[in-house]
Amino acid sequence: MNVQEKLKGISRRDLFKVAGQYGMSSTLLAAGSFGGAMSLANLATAAESSYEKRFAKEPKFTFKFGAAGFNQRNLLVERAGCLEFARDLESRTDGEIRVEFIGDNQICGQVSCVEKTQQGIVDIYAASTQNSAGGAPYLNVLDYAYMFRNRADQYHFLYSPASQKLLREPYERRHGLKFLFSHAELRGIQLGLAWKDKPTVTSIEQLFGTKNRVTGTQLGRIAMTAMQLNPTPVAWEETLDALKQGLIDGAETWASAVAYANMSPVVSQAVHLNFFCGTEHTAMSAAAFDKLGGELQDAVMESAYLAQVHVQAANEAALVNTVGQSDPQLPNTIFAKDNVRNAFLSDAEIKKCEEMCSPEFQPALWEQWRERLNGWSGGHDTYQEIYDEVRTNTHTLAENVEPRRWWKA
Repeated sequence: MNVQEKLKGISRRDLFKVAGQYGMSSTLLAAGSFGGAMSLANLATAAESSYEKRFAKEPKFTFKFGAAGFNQRNLLVERAGCLEFARDLESRTDGEIRVEFIGDNQICGQVSCVEKTQQGIVDIYAASTQNSAGGAPYLNVLDYAYMFRNRADQYHFLYSPASQKLLREPYERRHGLKFLFSHAELRGIQLGLAWKDKPTVTSIEQLFGTKNRVTGTQLGRIAMTAMQLNPTPVAWEETLDALKQGLIDGAETWASAVAYANMSPVVSQAVHLNFFCGTEHTAMSAAAFDKLGGELQDAVMESAYLAQVHVQAANEAALVNTVGQSDPQLPNTIFAKDNVRNAFLSDAEIKKCEEMCSPEFQPALWEQWRERLNGWSGGHDTYQEIYDEVRTNTHTLAENVEPRRWWKA
């Protein structure tokens, strides 16, 4: 059942009507728990049950979860795990921790969530690491070009104890944030409607000279410049209009982001360059985490682990069944309905792109940022060590990567 079928009969007005009675968090947590289609009546019943369960006792800690533009609808397109984490953490702690989920850009957006968490305005946030890199520059460590070969490599690293020393610990030490879990896709160029009648892209040369939106990542700009993709900063919230008006040729992002943000009607081709991370992560204020006793800290980590396992399986399925990132596409997927063509490049073409821009083949381009990130990490060779770690992964299919509790050696 795709997302449209599941949510049939629930309008935004109905959702807010239920939320007005039982609270938005209880309503969203209830909606996220449905396995099939829902009606207004069964949503209200579930929201009431969720509310009664969540407010049966006074919590010891209440955390605000700023989830950028996410809500119960689009989290069924891009399976970022936010609601699963919140629901499991409340249940696992028997209500001692309560999570107030605030999405739809109501309290923070893709760029500002990281800063508002650092400021203590929210306690937990969800946004892409690339958009968050402006406020937490160490997140650039994930964005070396072609460091990850595929999504399986990304999940392998997120589960690996190596992610502790190369990502999580430096991130927490420098920015006061605890990296909990993340979805994993790889970025490409999502071309606007001017490319609708052009041949499907098969080579990087076809994209030379195009003007493309870039996120807050500094490292992503290095790769795009090397591939003659003219990185142009555009806020995520403004990207749809920029594509619609033809102000840019394309947007550097990933497939499910196009789908969840209702961007697919203005995208004609999804060119899967797979050149660096698209990681919609959830992180927590280290100060908020440190206030918890050991047992509740353990609960946060176990809920993060459950969310990571959920995301790994659910997003892989959603890419094919909901988004339409496959060849051939399944009917009734978002890409199929909006006539978004997948442009999967050959292995030889991907290798050509890698040789144009990656640190392995073009080390001089990366020296400044590599030295900076190495220093922030505590002296690790960040690119080489992550590169070597993910090449111990033997899987090409992301769903086959073995889950591990990364904080346990």
